[in-house]
Amino acid sequence: MSQKKYRLVVVDDHVLFRRGLVGLLAEMSEFEVVGEASDGKEALEVIARTQPEIALLDVNMPGMDGIALVQALRRQRSTLRIMMLTISQEGEDLLGAVRAGANGYILKNTDPDSLRNALLKVAEGQGALSPEVVGPVLDALSRTTVSEPATLLSDRELEVLGCLAEGLTTLQIAMRLFISENTVKTHIRHILEKLEASNRTEAVGKATQLGLIRKG
Repeated sequence: MSQKKYRLVVVDDHVLFRRGLVGLLAEMSEFEVVGEASDGKEALEVIARTQPEIALLDVNMPGMDGIALVQALRRQRSTLRIMMLTISQEGEDLLGAVRAGANGYILKNTDPDSLRNALLKVAEGQGALSPEVVGPVLDALSRTTVSEPATLLSDRELEVLGCLAEGLTTLQIAMRLFISENTVKTHIRHILEKLEASNRTEAVGKATQLGLIRKG
């Protein structure tokens, strides 16, 4: 039986780095690079055409940057796994990427084996952070106040959350919002992750405390 290869698109505006990364990934049997792009707008076209399972993105790029690209991709393809690969350890970039929906945040000085392991974790539905950014992420989160709790969730996630509060099933939510059941499940997973809740009931309870939904 042949080994599964995860289809991957690389997005970075530095051509030499991007080509070097593509060459490195070509040596990893678990991945197949199906496209590359130099900025966010080009990436949207390449990803739409090649339909990869993973997008590997830089944060700082001209035009549409990595975080704006993540937001755009999440609006279009919620199931795409997204890994940021960057030199930035700025709290704003870290938290912005996570809030936008990135599944991993890895620094460019990461060694090949660690990059492979991080990509595999992301491909399999887990998260991945470089050890160096764990502290800054936690610090940025600790400085985030609850004065604007709605920023925790996207508009669509808030809609799904409201449906959960009404006790609707996954199918009922899908029918009301005109989206697929799988998309609903993805939104619910993101809601649970962002609210650090273990189930739907706990998520609704926490959301009520934060003022994201009204009691009754």
